Amino acid sequence: MDARDNPYVPGAGTPPPELAGRHDVLERAEVALVRIQRRRPSKSLIVVGLRGVGKTVLLVRFQSLAEKLGYQSVLIEAHEGKTLPELIVPSMRKLLFSLSISAAAGDKGRKALRTLRSFMGSVKISWNDMELGIEPATGTADSGDLEHDLSDLFVAVGEAAAEKNTAVAMCIDEMQYLSEKEFSALIMALHKVSQLNLPLIVVGAGLPQILGLAGESKSYAERLFDYPPVGPLGAEDAEQAIRQPARDMNVLYEPDAIAKIVAVTKGYPYFLQQWGYEVWNVAPKSPITLADVDKATANAISALDQSFFRVRFDRCTPSEKRYMRALADLGEGAKRSGDIADRLGVKVTSVGPTRSKLITKGMIYSPQHGETAFTVPLFDEYMRRTMPGIDWKR
Repeated sequence: MDARDNPYVPGAGTPPPELAGRHDVLERAEVALVRIQRRRPSKSLIVVGLRGVGKTVLLVRFQSLAEKLGYQSVLIEAHEGKTLPELIVPSMRKLLFSLSISAAAGDKGRKALRTLRSFMGSVKISWNDMELGIEPATGTADSGDLEHDLSDLFVAVGEAAAEKNTAVAMCIDEMQYLSEKEFSALIMALHKVSQLNLPLIVVGAGLPQILGLAGESKSYAERLFDYPPVGPLGAEDAEQAIRQPARDMNVLYEPDAIAKIVAVTKGYPYFLQQWGYEVWNVAPKSPITLADVDKATANAISALDQSFFRVRFDRCTPSEKRYMRALADLGEGAKRSGDIADRLGVKVTSVGPTRSKLITKGMIYSPQHGETAFTVPLFDEYMRRTMPGIDWKR
């Protein structure tokens, strides 16, 4: 087949040609968005899952849905290098000006801009013309306490949106990178917005450790957020994700070829796209056969090793890589922290800091107390490939 016609799109956050198996979570998001827009109580939403399950794709779809409903929206990505205030200030500035609440703004609009200016001073953020040209709202969002000041800012933005008969959707990716203090402040801000019935919603995505972060932050986090899990696709949906894009191009698969792709990818959407992409490029004609899939598998694994896996591996220190190699040596799935320490030949307390750093980096998580698992599907296989010979006595 012609590679220029390849319908599959492996990539971070790239919308697949066929978004299979996600109807339920999309429906939940739409219900929440419509209820908030109608000024009816509804929880905000954080989709939770491992790498490669399509969380970012869903978040982009949520934002698109919000905008179709008439929302003003922003999409930001949390990461280790910036604080939550640093992330949201530029987005809030853009959002407020997109509401046209500057010179001709109503009272609530002008107040929102001045509150943002106060918030910037509180968190020590400078932003050119806003820093110089807008007077702060004295006594609002300027206490220096993030929980209090972020609540003031969210309320001001919600009131400005209500004044314009619209609603605001804040879409936040990689929420596991928020600190406990930041997540707590976000919860407090949403609590205040909810109490005042203002049209503002947060729609987010994060790795499984976000659940632990939520539990540690505020006791009523579960009343403000729904946490729909997103995992690998079931066999039928995985087959649909592979078959339909090719069918749209008048290309078919033999049944055993489809079955092999689903089996080797374990239904993870990112890997389905990678295998589909590689199979398309090696298959000479339709229908695509099992032999084509077998030939493409080596290409798919090589591509993942050089990009999807390698970019994460390279962020880790030698001691962190050794810890992950020990986890991989124990096989697939969650393992007891004590077993990993035993494999390394050390006491479990001595590897605690390494484990904590890997959790912070989003490489591993704790499904249950005392357990450890990779956040990246198939990463155990990659670790065994990339670090084949280990002297565990060293």
